[in-house]
Amino acid sequence: MRKLKISYNAPVVLTFCLICLVSVVLGQMTGGVSTRLFFMTYHSSLLDPLTYPRFFTHVIGHSGWQHFIGNASYLLLLGPMLEEKYGSKTLIEIMVITAFVTGIINYMFFSSVALCGASGIVFAFIVLASFTGFREGEIPLTFLLVAAIYIGQQVYQGITVVDNISNMAHIVGGAVGSVTGYLLNKRS
Repeated sequence: MRKLKISYNAPVVLTFCLICLVSVVLGQMTGGVSTRLFFMTYHSSLLDPLTYPRFFTHVIGHSGWQHFIGNASYLLLLGPMLEEKYGSKTLIEIMVITAFVTGIINYMFFSSVALCGASGIVFAFIVLASFTGFREGEIPLTFLLVAAIYIGQQVYQGITVVDNISNMAHIVGGAVGSVTGYLLNKRS
């Protein structure tokens, strides 16, 4: 009888989720100070040296347990499949691009909004996952449905609902997932 062992099957996704978990714990322990200082992007002075890393690190921070668990659930559901299909290096690139683009857009166009959380990456993963059956010369119906349902919902909520959720990050993440999904699958 073979022994069963636990494998670290999706190192990028698992490590990212663990880093996010640590940042949530730190945020809880510091009353949110560490989150605001290191894991949240907002319109801070360009002379502040932390402004630049926060364009990337805001995806690590979460406003609390519910926010983290919601994002981690999607990341752990979709991430391993995507990491297996596209590879760890490509997945890191997608995550970094999504973080940077959402951070820059938030900084430039939403000066009164602080942004934290991996929701942009989650939406990139959702849309990217819909490209798994892509063939040259075809548009997967799953992509069209995901775009209509998820991105359409974010556009609608962004216009009609006033809440503390960054619909911009979701839309931008979906756009990054669309572009990278198309380009990655067009090559293969």
